[in-house]
Amino acid sequence: MNIIVCAKVIPASSVIIELDPAAKTMVRKGVPHELDPAAASALEEALRLTEKQGGTVTVLTMGIADAVIGIRSALAMGAHSAIHVLDDAVAGSDTLGTAKILAAVIKKENPDLVLCASESSDSYSGIVAGQLAWLLGIPALTFAKEIAVDGKKVTIKRQSLTGYDVCESELPALIAVASGINEPRYPQLKGIMAAKKKEIKKYTAADLGLGADQVGAAGAKEKVLSIGRPPARAAGKIVNDEGEGGKQIADFLAELKVI
Repeated sequence: MNIIVCAKVIPASSVIIELDPAAKTMVRKGVPHELDPAAASALEEALRLTEKQGGTVTVLTMGIADAVIGIRSALAMGAHSAIHVLDDAVAGSDTLGTAKILAAVIKKENPDLVLCASESSDSYSGIVAGQLAWLLGIPALTFAKEIAVDGKKVTIKRQSLTGYDVCESELPALIAVASGINEPRYPQLKGIMAAKKKEIKKYTAADLGLGADQVGAAGAKEKVLSIGRPPARAAGKIVNDEGEGGKQIADFLAELKVI
């Protein structure tokens, strides 16, 4: 079974996130990067599946040259190879542009299964997985808290508010894992040394047949119109209970139409 894990590389958790006031985007250049912990969970699940079923795991990411540090971490964990979409032309891609880029690579690789996080730890849009599955024309199984593969059938336990639902699909399929699905392994020295010899294939937008009208800032359909600090929070209402505190609270809630 061949699995592709879509793994985002994000500014390290030690970094104070800053926004570029001109571009209205997150500042990614010149800061330390790491493999997104949410993506690490998806990778861990892929590694466990191939340890049981056999096969290969390929890590796929797009981003600036600094993303290599996260790619190497994924390879050190045990991924067999990696693909890096490295091209200034994809900078500023919105969620749909990102999904188009990832889908173009995945179609070239033709995997049995695609794994990703439900959402990244830096932007939390939670949109790309669904868009990606639609572009690939395969089922999307989301919020997976447990995954099992039997032949050409995959079964997940889908996290819900009251427990979980059991969902099944024929392969190929896309699975978006829920947070906390597992505890990702730490790279060992042997894995770190082996990662230096593993292949990182690189693609540009042109290699994937994608033009400026489809990806990057020029092709983005989503636009950030403004950025700024949230407004100061107004002071709450203080109720001094001198015997009618309960009534005052009830009146206040009634004004808000809560009761």
